[in-house]
Amino acid sequence: MMLTIPELLSREEVRDLRSLIDPGPWVDGNETSGHQSRLAKKNRQLQEGSDTARKASAIVAGALNRSPLFISAALPLKVFPPLFNRYEGGETFGAHVDNAIRRLGGTDFVIRSDLSCTVFLEEPDEYDGGALVVEDLFGEHRVKLPAGHAVLYPASSVHRVEPVTRGARIASFFWLQSMVRSDAEREELFRLDRAVQDLTARHGGGDATVIALTALYHNLLRRWADS
Repeated sequence: MMLTIPELLSREEVRDLRSLIDPGPWVDGNETSGHQSRLAKKNRQLQEGSDTARKASAIVAGALNRSPLFISAALPLKVFPPLFNRYEGGETFGAHVDNAIRRLGGTDFVIRSDLSCTVFLEEPDEYDGGALVVEDLFGEHRVKLPAGHAVLYPASSVHRVEPVTRGARIASFFWLQSMVRSDAEREELFRLDRAVQDLTARHGGGDATVIALTALYHNLLRRWADS
């Protein structure tokens, strides 16, 4: 399942984040690449572990924790601390699949990467190219969202970033391990949760159908979730 999360970050948060990260330090993006990605990747990345990276990561993580849509869709168990990258001057990231296991250097933090997320931090008319292209059985999906919007998609998918030929594409990106390993089961729970929320808004939480569907949601989550 691919999902757009509108306005994950407010305009003010994007502005504050950009003022923090724009000066850098920016380093070769291959510092965090696996073998296959290293062959396809040409960009720069905010130096992982720097004070700037830690402060910026905390801003994005805080926004994730405040987003009911993100939590409903991702059912996050563990989130890799958000990273930041920039593409300009023809930089690109060719077709690749994200590593199944991600380790945070210098710690014992390890996740299974079930989902990938990109948070756009530059307006789409400020740069040419730079679309995130995600492949699935229905073809290719091109994503280029307004600043502050995010896209969530399966980490198992083949995806790429098209060359940036004007301006700079700046974004946050990260991976997460969901409580529900299966993308299909996670999507079913998300659709059920949205339906429950819609019925609750129309009929109230005490409605018998709402109660029955809420029970179904939690019983399915109990069956499918890891902890």
